[in-house]
Order: sequence, then structure tokens, then C-alpha cells
Amino acid sequence: MTDLVAPALVAPQLVVNSRMIYFGWLPADPDAVAALVPKGLEPIANRQVFMNQYVVDDEGQTSGFGAYSLTYIGPDLAGLDAPDGVTPGRWWTHYFNSSPVVREYAAARGAPASVGRTMIEIRGRRLVATTEADGVPVIRTTARVGRTGDAVNRGQLRYITDVGGRRLSGIYPFVAEPVDPFEIESLEFLEPNHSTWSLRPANPLEITWGFYSPRSSFAYPGGESPLS
Repeated sequence: MTDLVAPALVAPQLVVNSRMIYFGWLPADPDAVAALVPKGLEPIANRQVFMNQYVVDDEGQTSGFGAYSLTYIGPDLAGLDAPDGVTPGRWWTHYFNSSPVVREYAAARGAPASVGRTMIEIRGRRLVATTEADGVPVIRTTARVGRTGDAVNRGQLRYITDVGGRRLSGIYPFVAEPVDPFEIESLEFLEPNHSTWSLRPANPLEITWGFYSPRSSFAYPGGESPLS
């Protein structure tokens, strides 16, 4: 029997008031999504995909990361729910980040960090979020958004990563103020030859959950422990 070794401690980081659109959908190719889940983990039955596109506009919004933008995406997992017992655990397949500081930090925790940029633009009630990988637009989200009200989303999310062949479970606390109304109007995967194409949505688009918040706060790296 192999002894479990605790993950190395890293300085925690706090991010406040990021502009964030986070949602899930059913994929066009469920088998392709399932193939992205590594051995030992199991995709959720409906092969649901998640994506978070967010922007941190100012270095004063972080405890040490500085300003940056990020899109991460991947399949939901079965049997590894977050502490609420409802929200699925998640596996990152892509992690497009604009900051070398954040990329280095995230890669050390097992994220597949690569160079990318995320832009979120709002005109009136129309939001457009565009993700670039190495300068090439690969994903574009268009949504209808309203104003923030009295509602607050809060809790913890669970992400599973692999660090040197060792699986880690990370619990990430968050607090977000969602807008109302909120509706995804379109989700476009722009590059058929890019690896993100496997995660493209079914047609017609079926969104399973989601929100946009102009004030979303969370902590890195979360409470980490070996995945037994």
C-alpha cells in the first residue's frame, strides 16, 4: 500500500470583484467529452461541460496575482461532488490565462495552464465574452444580462487536478452577486482544428446552469488534499 503524501503548501491567493460568466451545457459529442476524462475518474452521466470566463481588471483586486484574465473549461465528474453534495466536482481540460505569474502558480497545482486572454464586453444588456488561445479567438459567448440585485451565490467548488501523477482534490470557496435576468443566447466554438472543439455544445444549445456576476470573489488554491 502506498502512503498518501500531503501536497506541498503554497501561499493562498484571494481574488475579489472579478467580472465572471460561468455556466454549463450539454455537448455535441458526449463520447469526445468522456474521452477527455483520465482513467480513474468518471464523467457525469449527461457528459455536461462547464466553462468559466472571467476578468480581473486591477491588481488591487488580488492578494498577489495582479490583474489577469482567464477561461477554464472541462467536463463535470461523477461521484466527486463539492461540499454541498449537489454541485459536481470538475476536471480542467483547458486553462487559458493571460498572466505568467498565475500560469506558473496554477500549473504547480495541476492546472493545464497555457497562454490566453479573455475579454468581456457589455453594451446595454448584451454581453460578449471572447477567449483567445495564443492570440487566436477560440470561444465566444453571447448573453443577455441585467443588473445585480439582492441575491448572493456562495459556497465551495471542487476541482480535481494531477500533480506529478498524484491526484489532488481542491475546495475553492466563492461569493458572487449574480445579475437578473441572465440568459445565454449563443455559444460559439470558433476553431474546428483546436482541441477545445471536442467540448462544443449540442445544437440546439442546452444550457444546464449559469450566471454572470460583475462582483465575483474566490480563493486559490482552496483546501487541498490527496484524492484517495
